[in-house]
Amino acid sequence: AAGRGSGPPPAAAMQQELLFKVLVIGDLGVGKTSIIKRYVHQIFSQHYRATIGVDFALKVLQWDNDTVIRLQLWDIAGQERYGNMTRVYYREAVGALVVFDVTRASTFDAVLKWKADLDSKVTLNHGRPVPAVLLANKSDQLASQPPKLDSFCRENGFVGWFETSAKENTNIEEAARCLVEHILRNEESLVAEREPGSLVLSGCTATTKEHLSCSSCSK
Repeated sequence: AAGRGSGPPPAAAMQQELLFKVLVIGDLGVGKTSIIKRYVHQIFSQHYRATIGVDFALKVLQWDNDTVIRLQLWDIAGQERYGNMTRVYYREAVGALVVFDVTRASTFDAVLKWKADLDSKVTLNHGRPVPAVLLANKSDQLASQPPKLDSFCRENGFVGWFETSAKENTNIEEAARCLVEHILRNEESLVAEREPGSLVLSGCTATTKEHLSCSSCSK
């Protein structure tokens, strides 16, 4: 009886929780709200009203046995790039999904403006830009193959790209996972800089690292 209760705490008690602020940006009507609703609530509607200012959603991920990740998704209205509020909205973000509509070329033309706006207003603690994944959305409406975006991503600082469809639930989980993996990689680098003797961020385990397959742009 003397030894009862002296063992290690239950595994659940040792879990760490990480909170990451992720921006979802792009022009009006590209499907940002639809992507978030599909990802967080597994629902889709053709009739979302245009977001005014900013909206929020929370996605909880059981990342591995040791880590729960809470993604705070900021749905930024498409017209906000032309205002001054994005600096406030972007503050403390650690990643971004940049969305365009594959059926409207003008929304792709705006991608670099959104990326430049993002990079000018928020950086990580070590001065690097926050990781951004490019989403070629509404792929269910495209009859032909979209242009390959690998070189575009490499040249313009995106960590990856995915064809997505909120309607058909295509590649949304995969795109979010890619972004989270890059966020964790940056967190790990930050911890290593603070503590030179440390090798790995708890929560970014060897198992996690095996899935870091989206370090280069991929579909």
